[in-house]
Amino acid sequence: MTVLGIAGAVRSGQRSARSVVDEYLGAIAEGDDEIHAFNLVAAEQARARADEIDSTVAEGRDPGPLAGVPVALKDNLCTRGVPTTCSSRILEGWVPPYDATVVGRLHGAGAVMVGKTNMDEFAMGSSTENSAFGPTRNPCDTSRVPGGSSGGSAAAVAAGFAPVALGSDTGGSIRQPAALCGVVGVKPTYGLVSRYGLVAFASSLDQIGPFTTTVADAAAVLDVISGPDPRDSTSIGDSQPPVSATLDNGVDGLRVGVLAELSGDGISPDVAARVRAAVSALQSAGARVAEASAPAAVYGLSAYYLIAPAEASSNLARYDGVRYGLRVDGASTPDMNTASRSAGFGDEVKRRIMIGTYALSAGYYDAYYGKAQRVRTLIIDDFASVWDQFDLVVSPTSPTTAFSLGERTADPMAMYMSDVCTVPVNLTGQAAMSVPYGVGDDGLPVGVQILAPALGEPIMFRAAAVLEASR
Repeated sequence: MTVLGIAGAVRSGQRSARSVVDEYLGAIAEGDDEIHAFNLVAAEQARARADEIDSTVAEGRDPGPLAGVPVALKDNLCTRGVPTTCSSRILEGWVPPYDATVVGRLHGAGAVMVGKTNMDEFAMGSSTENSAFGPTRNPCDTSRVPGGSSGGSAAAVAAGFAPVALGSDTGGSIRQPAALCGVVGVKPTYGLVSRYGLVAFASSLDQIGPFTTTVADAAAVLDVISGPDPRDSTSIGDSQPPVSATLDNGVDGLRVGVLAELSGDGISPDVAARVRAAVSALQSAGARVAEASAPAAVYGLSAYYLIAPAEASSNLARYDGVRYGLRVDGASTPDMNTASRSAGFGDEVKRRIMIGTYALSAGYYDAYYGKAQRVRTLIIDDFASVWDQFDLVVSPTSPTTAFSLGERTADPMAMYMSDVCTVPVNLTGQAAMSVPYGVGDDGLPVGVQILAPALGEPIMFRAAAVLEASR
């Protein structure tokens, strides 16, 4: 069932929240041994929450717009009383004393948390193979990766383990796995959704968003989790109109650009063909289509892989074996710090910490981090020019369909190239989403990326609804 279908049935009394939750928990028990979408399944807690919702309905009260909807949460979202690991040994044994803002908003809307999903450690990766708890497999083909870093969340929705999951997107970590698993994934405008309670990777890039099977479901969840939050200083201070209200408005007259820099070299022919088909569908629905260009976007990947590691090296300095998480004893405090971090962090996290620390070091700051930030400004300026001419931009989400497990783990550069279409949006802070649009030559899902200016979610979702209806 869809998110909206479940919520409607529970609110009307046609179905009990308990029966819905039991159905999804049964699916997890039956299938997750093969997929490994979850690090933790909160079965008892989910059933107790479902019973609360059923009692609310029985009393004639409205439990909320997401009544009884099972939700899977990426394991970097703090949940009070439930372990949050970021798929890392360094957070071994840590149980947050508070909920992330998005978790609280889902709870207030009547949703039911069923578990915490696997991810690349500290959200650093594009395949969910960097987890300390082992890789997640793509439900469309279990020999393939689900994408990353929110691969567990994408796989949970694609496998039918939950109708909605939340992930975080720092360089494409919602959109890329959504594309590879054949589901809808949304990276909202930076600041539209509070980051309070999200374990930080790169604070100027991170954003939380939903995975669902339909565009309407994604809109409904985004309407619940977005909005101002005084606990997040980067939160946008004004409430925005709900995106759900715009879904049926179509694209007639909208100016749609096909971004040249994200549609050329390196894109598989079968992926490019599906993007062309999506563009044709928008044009048939009344959109005016032309080529768009943001020349500096070609440097997005290089800038991202300096800025993100630099912020990570600062954010991850707090994991020192003293305050929480894993502690490995040493002869002195520095020895203990070194031993704890060596044992607690995986190879990819260590690699990015070292890159980031080097980029921030004396004598290299201006040459690397400072230059990357100047490139970021160029990309922002180029996209500002694009938005003077277009309402939306379309591109591939991922250069290829899902690749095989282990295919890129020995070649970090090949893995990083998986993000080439998605990282510019994180650098600019604008909105983007991936919509499934057919399959490639190998029969695996292809995602089309829709980009919009900051706070352009209403128009973005209109285009997504048109693409969904045209498949």
